[in-house]
Amino acid sequence: MSDTDDGWSGEVFGLIKEAGISLITTVPDAGLTRLLNMCSKDPDVRVVTLSTEEEGVGIGYGAWLGGTRSLLCLQSSGTGNIINGLALPAFAESPCLMLVTMRGQEGEGNPAQFPMGRAVASVFEAMGVTCLEATDNKEVASYFRQAVDMAFGEGKAVAVLIAQQVIGSKTFGK
Repeated sequence: MSDTDDGWSGEVFGLIKEAGISLITTVPDAGLTRLLNMCSKDPDVRVVTLSTEEEGVGIGYGAWLGGTRSLLCLQSSGTGNIINGLALPAFAESPCLMLVTMRGQEGEGNPAQFPMGRAVASVFEAMGVTCLEATDNKEVASYFRQAVDMAFGEGKAVAVLIAQQVIGSKTFGK
């Protein structure tokens, strides 16, 4: 895992504030630590730690109904946990904004991560989620801005996938 994200967390945090997102739901992941710490320290942003990623979809929908914008942060391996929940924003044509750190790509050290890592984009797309994949740290904020506009401006489910080459690789079994 790299010790730095070359600034994308700070840029995304600024966009979170600019977009009026005040609720972050997450199953924490090392690739999101810096961003989640920034959000946790801000008194205007509430971070809710989930027991499963699917809860974030329902909480986000309820928040939207109450006039609050939210963001679900998760690791790609948690995508399998939200498939049924994604029927809600698809049916309701409501915003569902997600930031997903990828596993199971080039440099992955844990073989259990490969199946879902390969399937994330196709699973999301089958559920009506638009995917934007950032393969360079300079793309993360730009794609996040696009995703915010699509989610809250058009009522779409959108996931920004942050490639493993951006967040770094993790070792396994050491």
